[in-house]
Amino acid sequence: MPEDFTSQSAIFGGAITSTFPLRFQDVSTIRQVPDHQEVFVDPTRDESLIFELLDLKADVPDQGSATWFLQDLANEQDAEGTMVLEQSGVLLADGLQYRNIPAVVTTATGQMGISKGRQGREAQNIVKVYLANLRLKDVGTDVLITAYEPMLINPLSESASTVGAGLAVPAAQSGCMPMAEVFKLAVSSFKTSFLFELNLFTWPRKICCLDLGP
Repeated sequence: MPEDFTSQSAIFGGAITSTFPLRFQDVSTIRQVPDHQEVFVDPTRDESLIFELLDLKADVPDQGSATWFLQDLANEQDAEGTMVLEQSGVLLADGLQYRNIPAVVTTATGQMGISKGRQGREAQNIVKVYLANLRLKDVGTDVLITAYEPMLINPLSESASTVGAGLAVPAAQSGCMPMAEVFKLAVSSFKTSFLFELNLFTWPRKICCLDLGP
């Protein structure tokens, strides 16, 4: 695996921790981020990692829930050419429990055309999206962990000025951990600490799109 220094990061006021590469910068240090989100980006590769707390979608079945959220994300971002590449079955996260009930986890990987920020469809980049849905039913919460990996940068995209247009440079060639591995690490290391005592899940939550784009 390419060398890429990682660190455990405390998010949502320290109530949650997850491990991912240090190259991902906290967006809240440069712009406002909604309370129900934690957003990290690597501007040199135009990659991003987003943690999000949502009200539990009780009408969405566990089987395929990550795929449902992936498709919902594509709709929210007005994406084109969305394809679901992989999806997992239902897994139980024994290490993430409340009242001895483990969280239910599903994952999905897709590809879609997404514009950067407020740019139009003519500037869409082809992006691979990794999404995990951790369902904490006893506290009525869907946790989403989403990772964005650009595959093809449109010459008209804002991203072209920083990472260049055309096919994205492979992570290994840049000495970075591949985004698929970043995603797996962030999900597998996700932990809560005094989460419920802090009433974290009483915060208002809804799905929204950030101007920064993937």
